[in-house]
Amino acid sequence: MIHYENEPDLTALEFVACLVRSTLAERRPVSDLTRIERMLRKADIVITARAESGLLVGVSRAISDFCYCTYLSDLAVDVDYQRQGIGRELIERTHLAAGLETTLILLSAPKAQSYYPHIGMVRHESAWTIQRRS
Repeated sequence: MIHYENEPDLTALEFVACLVRSTLAERRPVSDLTRIERMLRKADIVITARAESGLLVGVSRAISDFCYCTYLSDLAVDVDYQRQGIGRELIERTHLAAGLETTLILLSAPKAQSYYPHIGMVRHESAWTIQRRS
């Protein structure tokens, strides 16, 4: 049984541990706990998925204006808990928390690109970015 919750006070250490167990840590500044802490505190929505034991097995972190767009910045599910619908449920709960009138936007990790169409997300061909400078 997985328990879902809006958890704005999630700790940086727990978040990093889940990122590591999901492989998303490969693309996040997990060695910089101060930056991870800022990422969590500045997020508008942090939805967690916990196993019966209390172990954090999934997390969704998003930034939203709650009326037009929501950027789902992090979607991480522990590899031992994948293929159980946790990612799909985290996305749904994030979108509900932001408001269904918002467009949910996500930039996929390379390994996850085939997952998103499977759950009904539509590829957008004209996303543009400016890379971080530090």
